[in-house]
Amino acid sequence: MKTFTLHLFAADRTECIEGVTSFTGEDKSGSFGLLARHDRFMTALSFGLARLRLVDGSREYLGFPGGLLYFVDNECRISTRRYLRDTDIERITQTLSHELLQEEQALEQTRRKLHRLEAEMLERLAQLGRE
Repeated sequence: MKTFTLHLFAADRTECIEGVTSFTGEDKSGSFGLLARHDRFMTALSFGLARLRLVDGSREYLGFPGGLLYFVDNECRISTRRYLRDTDIERITQTLSHELLQEEQALEQTRRKLHRLEAEMLERLAQLGRE
């Protein structure tokens, strides 16, 4: 059976998974699948789960808060802030919805604060320019 290698890159760790026969993920256009020897492919992954099938027939699941996938030369590279990896879909779903969703909410709150700070700084610069 033909396989490919999956490289996972996150802020806190990297992993290399050999013997992957298929990858099923999701981007803004919907669900997609990759098999060994796929043509060059790049996409932005959506928040959610991806499924791996390994050469021994087992399945693993990956949870992402989003990321960038690049498949070239029979290697799939995924770059993301963080990811979860598990063989139990129920456990990874719970962890994904709890941990990563909280992280996404905190990041959104930080983004809003930064936009507000930026607006206040621009307003202050405008005041200084008038003085």
